[in-house]
Amino acid sequence: MINHYIVMASAYSIGKRIVLDYHSEFELQLEQIKKDIDYINEFCGTDIALSSHLIQTESTSWESVENKDNFFKNTLVIKDKEEFTKILLKDRYLTGMDVAKYILSIVPCTHLKLQKLVYMCYADYLCNEFENLFNDKIYAYRLGPVIESVYEKYKKSGYGKLAVEDDELMYNEESKQMSSQSRIIASKNGLKKLLSIEKTINKYGKYTASELVELTHKKNTPWKKTGSGLISNKLIKDELIKEYHYNETI
Repeated sequence: MINHYIVMASAYSIGKRIVLDYHSEFELQLEQIKKDIDYINEFCGTDIALSSHLIQTESTSWESVENKDNFFKNTLVIKDKEEFTKILLKDRYLTGMDVAKYILSIVPCTHLKLQKLVYMCYADYLCNEFENLFNDKIYAYRLGPVIESVYEKYKKSGYGKLAVEDDELMYNEESKQMSSQSRIIASKNGLKKLLSIEKTINKYGKYTASELVELTHKKNTPWKKTGSGLISNKLIKDELIKEYHYNETI
């Protein structure tokens, strides 16, 4: 019999569960496995969701594991701890689209309204926690702050309601909300970020796109201070958001 010690995690950046498969006909090198897990935690954080499983099969092949237990099907076997860590690190940092997908799972939005809600989520979190919610740049367009990745995704969408396609979610059988929510929780300080996002959505989600535009266009807002009246598409700096976001809040 072959012993398989399996380390597993959900990798939302690639939409799959990933595994490290340690196998041996004899005694497993548990000390080395522990060192590998410590290595992953060192780079990804101790709050990363890892699970461990021990299973016996007749072969060293991963196919034998899948045949023994359907739970392990549709996973991706990673060759070493370095590659495993590299994949998981992508999940530790959010993009604007990650936040947008969660918003769309809760609030019906046009592209314009979505831009404003994602921006408000970013600005609220930045001002309250003094760190970035996601890595995208935010620009001052004619109708207000625009998040880079959200704009690239929906710039040709027109004025209709948006939706998150099933193939953009990690598990098609799960609800859109649970999948996009899990993606946020998987990031660094994920629970804190999720609570902040939900608070912002509850505060601003009921407003129309036009009403939200009016907020960002008020006097002495980050958008105004960037010189947006010239439709300059300039970068809105975090320093301006920290200093003037209070002027665009309710």
